[in-house]
Amino acid sequence: MRRVKPKKYLGQHFLNDQHIAAKIVEALPLPPNQVLEVGPGMGVLTQYLSKIENIDLSLVEVDAESIAYLNQHFPELRDKTISADFLKLNLSELFSGQLSIIGNFPYNISSQIFFKVLENRDQVKYVTGMVQREVGRRITSGPGSRDYGILSVLMQAWYHPEYLFTVDEHVFSPPPKVKSAVIRFTRNDVEALDCDEKLFLRVVKTAFNQRRKTLRNSLKSFDIGDQVAANSELFQKRPEQLGVEEFVKLTNIIERSM
Repeated sequence: MRRVKPKKYLGQHFLNDQHIAAKIVEALPLPPNQVLEVGPGMGVLTQYLSKIENIDLSLVEVDAESIAYLNQHFPELRDKTISADFLKLNLSELFSGQLSIIGNFPYNISSQIFFKVLENRDQVKYVTGMVQREVGRRITSGPGSRDYGILSVLMQAWYHPEYLFTVDEHVFSPPPKVKSAVIRFTRNDVEALDCDEKLFLRVVKTAFNQRRKTLRNSLKSFDIGDQVAANSELFQKRPEQLGVEEFVKLTNIIERSM
């Protein structure tokens, strides 16, 4: 069967470098041995994953042409290949116990993939994948960085981030217009934040929607009152200056004043 034609609307850029593919697979910690590969395409990672002993490997791919290619080249995984949109999967129904996720993630939905991981954080222990370098920097950056943002805070609330290495454009077909990054997230020990988690999410999103303003101004919609804001140093800062713990404190202050 001929190669799969990359589809722009799916954000497909197929990795051609076998050395890099092997490095990505080697970066995935085991256990858990239950692994889901997202967007395998033509199986550049699959070929290495399938050789790992005692691994329970599943694939999820939305592209019908890629599914046909995978079924032909990896017939032993036919029953473990899911033809579906990863973002619409119910992971708890499909998998029991802890799970690791790996993939050369489609660039146009990479942030959505991480929000999906957050929704399933009690089940997903590790995430190892390739994204656009800009996304990789943003999601792994700490407080004080200009790349630090909403997804940085949310992922780091429940995961330990690592920026592993950069990948150049020329090793893809077709070459993307940007460099890529391989990143890894490891679930931390936090079972629940010490605050209202729904309010925490609202506070983080609202703060970064006006990131150039101090929190006193960007969070005015919460009607916290001038006295409360004036008496807390946190409200004098900008959102990129706060770590997860400080956002938790901020959330509790806001909840008490509401």
